[in-house]
Amino acid sequence: MILTGIVVCEVLFWGAILSGLAARYLLRRPRLGAGLLILAPVIDIVLLALVAVDLFGGGTASWQHGLAAIYIGISVAYGKRMVTWADVRFAHRFAGGPEPEQLTGTRYSIKCWRDVLLTGLAVAIAAAILGAIIFLVNDSERTAALSGYFGILGIIFAVDLVWALSYTVWPKSSIDTVQNSTSH
Repeated sequence: MILTGIVVCEVLFWGAILSGLAARYLLRRPRLGAGLLILAPVIDIVLLALVAVDLFGGGTASWQHGLAAIYIGISVAYGKRMVTWADVRFAHRFAGGPEPEQLTGTRYSIKCWRDVLLTGLAVAIAAAILGAIIFLVNDSERTAALSGYFGILGIIFAVDLVWALSYTVWPKSSIDTVQNSTSH
């Protein structure tokens, strides 16, 4: 049930974003677009409620519950950036907005370090959700599958940290950007 909920929430999340942007730029209805975009965080609350109902109703935690916690953490931490990313590209494609900027050098490295902060926030949110579930369910047999996710969260953070370090030591040059954009 939870895996289905995650998939449905992911589809609804991007559906809300695309519908909001379509209303904003194609239909020229910015208020409707804003209303649809506001649905994205509501969908996260629905997923959290599904997890709570399942576990507090006697369900046993599985890898899907851990995945839901990670999904919610990433969605909350990166949600605004994902919407902004999509908005810039949608505005460029359908409303004559400026072309999305390709960051290089120090600016790209700074973005990577901001990502480390956002990933830290995502990991903290996911860990808080997992910890709260384990504490509130108060049955180590039913929540055993969730304990392993703390290590996974550490790996996610470490990978992002190494990524930022690598681009600090070896900055992304404008030549790399040109070569990548022409090879696609």
